[in-house]
Amino acid sequence: MEYITLGNSDLKVSRLCLGCMSFGEAEEGQYRWTLGYEDSERIIHKAYEAGINFFDTSNNYSNGTSEIFLGKAIKELGRDNVVIATKCYFNPGKLSPEAIHREVEGSLKRLDTDHIDLLVLHRYDYDTPVQDTLKALDEEVKAGRIRYYGASSMYGYQFAEYCYTAKEKGYQPFTTLQNHYNLIYREDERDLIPVAEKFNVSRTSFAPYAAGRLSRKDWDSDSKRSVLDRQEGTRYDKNEDYDRQIANRVYELSLKYGVSMANINLAWQYKKGVAAPIIGITKEKYIDDALSCFNVDLSNEDVRYLEELYLPHPITCNR
Repeated sequence: MEYITLGNSDLKVSRLCLGCMSFGEAEEGQYRWTLGYEDSERIIHKAYEAGINFFDTSNNYSNGTSEIFLGKAIKELGRDNVVIATKCYFNPGKLSPEAIHREVEGSLKRLDTDHIDLLVLHRYDYDTPVQDTLKALDEEVKAGRIRYYGASSMYGYQFAEYCYTAKEKGYQPFTTLQNHYNLIYREDERDLIPVAEKFNVSRTSFAPYAAGRLSRKDWDSDSKRSVLDRQEGTRYDKNEDYDRQIANRVYELSLKYGVSMANINLAWQYKKGVAAPIIGITKEKYIDDALSCFNVDLSNEDVRYLEELYLPHPITCNR
């Protein structure tokens, strides 16, 4: 495992982050495909044994039970040995001060911990002045309930507003940007990623495999998530005919290097400056496979070959 320090913080994390959306009580709607506690615990412990110390969850994953599962599973690992990121937005009040204070309290209880290492703003809140959100975050930092904060999917000008306002008010700078980024969705290269680079914000991209479209030879899958989570399915199928060509190139390079397609995707992420891609795992074997990515060093020619077919895509995830 390789490790990196996030942004201007003292958070030293594994260069693979385990996404915990897969863990929690199954419920109607988006999260009908998640794993129960025993399976979740086994994967979390397997990841930790493999050197992964960075775990990403959210207050809205499976109605908060993802946080409960993660908090329970890491108890015997030692709280100081792991870095926990969770999120706030998809809740009453979004990013209002009242909502932030309430949701931090709720996440702390569900995680059964006294602090959150990284609180991520899940989206941009059009209803709350940026300075009000930042003031609430600063209060939580000073209270020791969160150590650092970051942001997730939003437009570049919106993230710039957060970063500039934090600097102007003398608040802690943003530590991470968790944005949607993979070989068939690169829209954030236009403005959001340059803003992150300007402010020394580390990137922890989500969906590096494009919901499996880039990690298997066949575009479609009959996995439980593919069948039940139609939000992820429809996100990548609008440009299927064209994007399949990029997936085929990932497959070609996987044969060239003798590794999985997942490894090629992760190696590309590192070449593009991502600190720690977030990988969603539902089977232990995928953890062992992901570790092989550190043995792949893509050439500049490889990167050009993977990228040259890309066409602009409709914006997704941002609100």
